Amino acid sequence: MFQQRTIKQVVKTTGVGLHSGRRVELTLRPAAPDTGIVFHRVDLPEVVDLPAQAAMVSDTRMASVLQQGNVRVSTVEHLMSALAGLGIDNLHIDLTAEEVPIMDGSAATFIYLLRSAGVEEQARPKQFLRVLKTVEVREGEGKDAKWARLEPHDGFALAFSIDFRHPAIDSTANFAEIDFASQSYIKEIARARTFGFVNEVEALRSMGLARGGSLDNAIVMDEYRVLNSDGLRYDDEFVKHKILDAIGDLYLIGKPLVARYVACKSGHALNNQLARKLLAQQDAWELVTYASQTEAPQAFRQEWKLA
Repeated sequence: MFQQRTIKQVVKTTGVGLHSGRRVELTLRPAAPDTGIVFHRVDLPEVVDLPAQAAMVSDTRMASVLQQGNVRVSTVEHLMSALAGLGIDNLHIDLTAEEVPIMDGSAATFIYLLRSAGVEEQARPKQFLRVLKTVEVREGEGKDAKWARLEPHDGFALAFSIDFRHPAIDSTANFAEIDFASQSYIKEIARARTFGFVNEVEALRSMGLARGGSLDNAIVMDEYRVLNSDGLRYDDEFVKHKILDAIGDLYLIGKPLVARYVACKSGHALNNQLARKLLAQQDAWELVTYASQTEAPQAFRQEWKLA
Protein backbone atom coordinates (compact mmCIF):
# COMPACT_ATOMS: atom_id res chain seq x y z
CA MET A 1 0.00 0.00 0.00
CA PHE A 2 1.23 3.51 -0.86
CA GLN A 3 0.97 5.04 2.61
CA GLN A 4 0.22 8.47 4.03
CA ARG A 5 3.08 10.43 5.58
CA THR A 6 3.84 12.78 8.42
CA ILE A 7 7.11 13.79 10.13
CA LYS A 8 8.85 11.84 12.89
CA GLN A 9 9.52 14.64 15.37
CA VAL A 10 8.83 18.28 16.16
CA VAL A 11 11.02 20.91 14.46
CA LYS A 12 11.07 24.69 14.91
CA THR A 13 12.47 27.78 13.24
CA THR A 14 12.13 31.55 13.46
CA GLY A 15 11.92 34.16 10.72
CA VAL A 16 10.07 37.22 9.49
CA GLY A 17 6.96 37.56 7.40
CA LEU A 18 7.59 38.79 3.86
CA HIS A 19 4.58 41.09 3.88
CA SER A 20 4.04 41.85 7.58
CA GLY A 21 7.74 42.22 8.47
CA ARG A 22 6.90 40.65 11.86
CA ARG A 23 9.00 38.07 13.67
CA VAL A 24 7.28 34.68 13.74
CA GLU A 25 8.06 31.29 15.25
CA LEU A 26 7.13 28.27 13.16
CA THR A 27 6.71 24.80 14.69
CA LEU A 28 6.02 21.68 12.64
CA ARG A 29 4.45 18.74 14.50
CA PRO A 30 3.50 15.19 13.45
CA ALA A 31 -0.21 14.59 12.79
CA ALA A 32 -2.37 11.48 12.80
CA PRO A 33 -3.51 9.82 9.55
CA ASP A 34 -6.30 11.63 7.66
CA THR A 35 -5.62 14.89 9.54
CA GLY A 36 -4.39 16.76 6.48
CA ILE A 37 -2.29 19.92 6.76
CA VAL A 38 -3.57 22.23 9.50
CA PHE A 39 -2.21 25.65 10.49
CA HIS A 40 -2.69 26.82 14.08
CA ARG A 41 -2.48 30.41 15.32
CA VAL A 42 -1.05 29.76 18.77
CA ASP A 43 -0.43 33.46 19.57
CA LEU A 44 -4.11 34.17 20.19
CA PRO A 45 -6.01 33.86 23.51
CA GLU A 46 -7.62 30.72 22.08
CA VAL A 47 -5.82 28.69 19.42
CA VAL A 48 -7.50 28.97 16.01
CA ASP A 49 -7.19 26.10 13.51
CA LEU A 50 -7.02 26.83 9.78
CA PRO A 51 -7.09 23.73 7.55
CA ALA A 52 -5.01 24.09 4.37
CA GLN A 53 -7.92 23.98 1.92
CA ALA A 54 -8.59 25.89 -1.28
CA ALA A 55 -12.01 26.97 0.04
CA MET A 56 -10.29 28.67 3.01
CA VAL A 57 -8.33 31.09 0.79
CA SER A 58 -9.67 34.62 1.27
CA ASP A 59 -6.96 36.80 -0.29
CA THR A 60 -4.55 36.23 -3.16
CA ARG A 61 -2.75 39.59 -3.40
CA MET A 62 0.94 38.63 -3.66
CA ALA A 63 0.33 35.48 -1.53
CA SER A 64 -2.21 32.78 -0.69
CA VAL A 65 -3.99 33.65 2.55
CA LEU A 66 -6.13 31.27 4.62
CA GLN A 67 -8.86 32.79 6.79
CA GLN A 68 -11.15 31.48 9.51
CA GLY A 69 -13.49 34.23 10.75
CA ASN A 70 -11.23 37.23 11.37
CA VAL A 71 -8.10 35.11 11.80
CA ARG A 72 -5.64 34.82 8.93
CA VAL A 73 -2.54 32.84 7.98
CA SER A 74 -0.69 34.43 5.08
CA THR A 75 1.94 33.32 2.56
CA VAL A 76 1.35 29.59 2.92
CA GLU A 77 2.40 28.68 -0.64
CA HIS A 78 6.15 28.04 -0.18
CA LEU A 79 5.67 25.73 2.79
CA MET A 80 2.77 23.98 1.04
CA SER A 81 5.00 23.53 -2.00
CA ALA A 82 7.69 21.87 0.12
CA LEU A 83 5.09 19.55 1.68
CA ALA A 84 3.88 18.56 -1.78
CA GLY A 85 7.48 18.05 -2.91
CA LEU A 86 8.14 15.55 -0.11
CA GLY A 87 4.69 13.93 -0.16
CA ILE A 88 3.68 14.98 3.37
CA ASP A 89 -0.06 14.35 3.92
CA ASN A 90 -0.56 15.14 7.60
CA LEU A 91 1.04 17.94 9.63
CA HIS A 92 0.31 20.45 12.38
CA ILE A 93 1.86 23.89 11.77
CA ASP A 94 1.98 26.29 14.73
CA LEU A 95 2.53 30.02 14.12
CA THR A 96 3.03 32.88 16.57
CA ALA A 97 1.92 35.52 14.03
CA GLU A 98 -0.32 35.72 10.97
CA GLU A 99 2.31 34.95 8.34
CA VAL A 100 4.50 31.95 7.55
CA PRO A 101 8.15 33.13 7.70
CA ILE A 102 9.64 33.83 4.29
CA MET A 103 13.10 32.40 5.17
CA ASP A 104 15.23 32.78 1.98
CA GLY A 105 12.24 33.31 -0.32
CA SER A 106 12.17 29.74 -1.63
CA ALA A 107 11.05 26.33 -0.35
CA ALA A 108 14.61 25.15 0.40
CA THR A 109 14.58 25.96 4.14
CA PHE A 110 11.29 24.13 4.61
CA ILE A 111 12.67 21.10 2.74
CA TYR A 112 15.67 21.15 5.11
CA LEU A 113 13.39 21.36 8.19
CA LEU A 114 11.16 18.53 7.03
CA ARG A 115 14.06 16.26 6.15
CA SER A 116 15.77 17.00 9.49
CA ALA A 117 12.52 16.00 11.26
CA GLY A 118 12.42 12.76 9.28
CA VAL A 119 9.51 11.45 7.25
CA GLU A 120 7.33 8.68 8.66
CA GLU A 121 4.93 6.45 6.78
CA GLN A 122 1.55 5.81 8.38
CA ALA A 123 -0.70 2.77 8.31
CA ARG A 124 -3.30 4.37 6.05
CA PRO A 125 -3.48 4.48 2.24
CA LYS A 126 -2.46 7.76 0.57
CA GLN A 127 -5.22 9.17 -1.62
CA PHE A 128 -4.42 10.89 -4.90
CA LEU A 129 -6.76 13.10 -6.89
CA ARG A 130 -6.61 11.99 -10.52
CA VAL A 131 -7.86 14.48 -13.12
CA LEU A 132 -10.17 12.84 -15.69
CA LYS A 133 -11.24 15.88 -17.75
CA THR A 134 -9.49 19.14 -18.58
CA VAL A 135 -10.51 22.06 -16.36
CA GLU A 136 -9.46 25.62 -17.22
CA VAL A 137 -9.83 29.17 -15.88
CA ARG A 138 -9.13 32.35 -17.87
CA GLU A 139 -8.85 36.08 -17.34
CA GLY A 140 -8.51 38.77 -20.04
CA GLU A 141 -8.32 38.52 -23.79
CA GLY A 142 -5.70 38.44 -26.53
CA LYS A 143 -2.12 39.21 -25.55
CA ASP A 144 -3.31 40.18 -22.06
CA ALA A 145 -4.93 36.79 -21.43
CA LYS A 146 -3.93 34.84 -18.33
CA TRP A 147 -4.99 31.24 -17.92
CA ALA A 148 -4.34 27.99 -16.10
CA ARG A 149 -5.61 24.48 -16.64
CA LEU A 150 -5.34 20.94 -15.33
CA GLU A 151 -5.49 18.06 -17.77
CA PRO A 152 -5.29 14.26 -17.51
CA HIS A 153 -1.76 12.90 -17.18
CA ASP A 154 -0.35 9.70 -15.67
CA GLY A 155 1.93 11.47 -13.17
CA PHE A 156 2.53 15.08 -12.18
CA ALA A 157 3.95 17.64 -14.58
CA LEU A 158 3.81 21.43 -14.88
CA ALA A 159 4.45 23.89 -17.73
CA PHE A 160 4.47 27.66 -17.16
CA SER A 161 4.92 30.77 -19.35
CA ILE A 162 5.65 34.25 -17.96
CA ASP A 163 5.75 37.69 -19.59
CA PHE A 164 6.92 40.51 -17.30
CA ARG A 165 8.43 42.70 -20.04
CA HIS A 166 11.43 43.52 -17.85
CA PRO A 167 15.03 43.36 -19.14
CA ALA A 168 16.34 41.21 -16.27
CA ILE A 169 13.52 38.67 -16.63
CA ASP A 170 13.36 38.73 -20.42
CA SER A 171 17.06 37.82 -20.55
CA THR A 172 16.20 34.49 -18.86
CA ALA A 173 13.86 31.70 -19.94
CA ASN A 174 10.19 32.75 -19.97
CA PHE A 175 8.99 29.15 -20.17
CA ALA A 176 9.76 26.05 -18.14
CA GLU A 177 8.34 22.55 -18.07
CA ILE A 178 8.91 20.05 -15.28
CA ASP A 179 7.90 16.40 -15.26
CA PHE A 180 8.52 14.78 -11.91
CA ALA A 181 8.75 11.35 -13.52
CA SER A 182 12.28 12.29 -14.52
CA GLN A 183 13.12 15.56 -12.70
CA SER A 184 13.67 16.40 -9.04
CA TYR A 185 11.59 18.91 -7.06
CA ILE A 186 14.48 19.43 -4.64
CA LYS A 187 17.09 19.99 -7.34
CA GLU A 188 15.06 21.80 -9.99
CA ILE A 189 12.38 23.82 -8.13
CA ALA A 190 12.85 24.12 -4.34
CA ARG A 191 15.60 26.79 -4.40
CA ALA A 192 13.80 29.22 -6.74
CA ARG A 193 13.15 32.48 -4.87
CA THR A 194 10.31 34.95 -4.96
CA PHE A 195 11.05 38.22 -6.75
CA GLY A 196 10.01 41.86 -6.77
CA PHE A 197 10.74 45.30 -8.15
CA VAL A 198 12.22 48.30 -6.32
CA ASN A 199 9.80 50.71 -8.00
CA GLU A 200 6.80 48.81 -6.56
CA VAL A 201 8.02 48.69 -2.96
CA GLU A 202 6.41 51.90 -1.65
CA ALA A 203 3.04 51.12 -3.22
CA LEU A 204 3.11 47.58 -1.82
CA ARG A 205 4.09 48.75 1.66
CA SER A 206 1.25 51.28 1.68
CA MET A 207 -1.04 48.27 1.13
CA GLY A 208 0.56 46.40 4.05
CA LEU A 209 2.63 44.17 1.76
CA ALA A 210 6.37 43.51 1.29
CA ARG A 211 7.33 45.08 4.63
CA GLY A 212 9.75 42.24 5.38
CA GLY A 213 11.20 41.93 1.89
CA SER A 214 14.97 42.28 1.38
CA LEU A 215 17.86 41.02 -0.71
CA ASP A 216 18.14 38.16 1.82
CA ASN A 217 14.72 36.72 0.99
CA ALA A 218 13.89 37.78 -2.57
CA ILE A 219 15.35 38.52 -5.97
CA VAL A 220 15.11 42.31 -6.20
CA MET A 221 15.29 44.26 -9.46
CA ASP A 222 15.52 47.91 -10.44
CA GLU A 223 14.40 49.02 -13.90
CA TYR A 224 17.18 47.12 -15.64
CA ARG A 225 18.89 44.46 -13.59
CA VAL A 226 18.98 42.05 -10.66
CA LEU A 227 20.41 43.78 -7.57
CA ASN A 228 21.37 40.64 -5.61
CA SER A 229 25.16 40.34 -5.59
CA ASP A 230 25.02 36.55 -5.89
CA GLY A 231 22.83 36.65 -9.01
CA LEU A 232 20.37 33.88 -9.87
CA ARG A 233 20.34 30.30 -8.56
CA TYR A 234 18.89 28.93 -11.82
CA ASP A 235 19.08 30.39 -15.31
CA ASP A 236 15.28 30.25 -15.33
CA GLU A 237 14.71 31.06 -11.65
CA PHE A 238 11.82 33.49 -12.27
CA VAL A 239 9.57 31.04 -14.10
CA LYS A 240 10.62 28.19 -11.80
CA HIS A 241 9.48 30.20 -8.80
CA LYS A 242 6.07 30.55 -10.45
CA ILE A 243 6.01 26.75 -10.74
CA LEU A 244 7.00 26.46 -7.06
CA ASP A 245 4.09 28.75 -6.13
CA ALA A 246 1.66 26.79 -8.32
CA ILE A 247 2.63 23.50 -6.66
CA GLY A 248 1.91 25.05 -3.25
CA ASP A 249 -1.37 26.64 -4.34
CA LEU A 250 -2.56 23.38 -5.91
CA TYR A 251 -1.68 21.36 -2.81
CA LEU A 252 -4.49 23.27 -1.08
CA ILE A 253 -6.74 20.85 -3.00
CA GLY A 254 -5.80 18.53 -0.14
CA LYS A 255 -4.42 15.59 -2.14
CA PRO A 256 -1.46 15.09 -4.46
CA LEU A 257 -2.59 15.57 -8.06
CA VAL A 258 -2.26 13.02 -10.82
CA ALA A 259 -2.44 15.60 -13.60
CA ARG A 260 -0.60 18.04 -15.83
CA TYR A 261 -0.83 21.75 -15.01
CA VAL A 262 -0.30 24.24 -17.84
CA ALA A 263 -0.42 28.00 -17.29
CA CYS A 264 0.33 31.35 -18.88
CA LYS A 265 0.89 34.35 -16.58
CA SER A 266 -1.11 32.69 -13.80
CA GLY A 267 -0.78 33.65 -10.15
CA HIS A 268 -2.28 32.84 -6.76
CA ALA A 269 -5.76 34.08 -7.73
CA LEU A 270 -6.09 31.98 -10.88
CA ASN A 271 -4.48 28.97 -9.20
CA ASN A 272 -7.08 29.14 -6.44
CA GLN A 273 -9.91 29.56 -8.93
CA LEU A 274 -8.61 26.52 -10.79
CA ALA A 275 -8.47 24.42 -7.61
CA ARG A 276 -12.01 25.42 -6.65
CA LYS A 277 -13.38 24.81 -10.14
CA LEU A 278 -11.80 21.35 -10.26
CA LEU A 279 -13.23 20.35 -6.88
CA ALA A 280 -16.69 21.65 -7.84
CA GLN A 281 -16.71 19.68 -11.11
CA GLN A 282 -16.98 16.23 -9.59
CA ASP A 283 -17.06 14.37 -12.89
CA ALA A 284 -13.61 15.80 -13.73
CA TRP A 285 -11.71 13.82 -11.09
CA GLU A 286 -11.60 10.73 -8.94
CA LEU A 287 -9.78 9.70 -5.78
CA VAL A 288 -7.39 6.78 -6.23
CA THR A 289 -5.02 4.74 -4.09
CA TYR A 290 -2.17 2.45 -5.13
CA ALA A 291 -1.51 -1.00 -3.70
CA SER A 292 2.21 -0.21 -3.64
CA GLN A 293 4.65 2.51 -4.63
CA THR A 294 5.71 0.48 -7.65
CA GLU A 295 2.12 0.65 -8.99
CA ALA A 296 1.99 4.45 -8.64
CA PRO A 297 3.11 6.76 -11.48
CA GLN A 298 6.88 7.28 -11.62
CA ALA A 299 6.46 10.94 -10.61
CA PHE A 300 5.50 9.85 -7.09
CA ARG A 301 8.29 7.31 -6.69
CA GLN A 302 11.12 9.55 -7.85
CA GLU A 303 11.48 12.12 -5.04
CA TRP A 304 9.54 10.73 -2.14
CA LYS A 305 12.29 8.78 -0.43
CA LEU A 306 12.08 8.76 3.33
CA ALA A 307 14.28 11.51 4.78
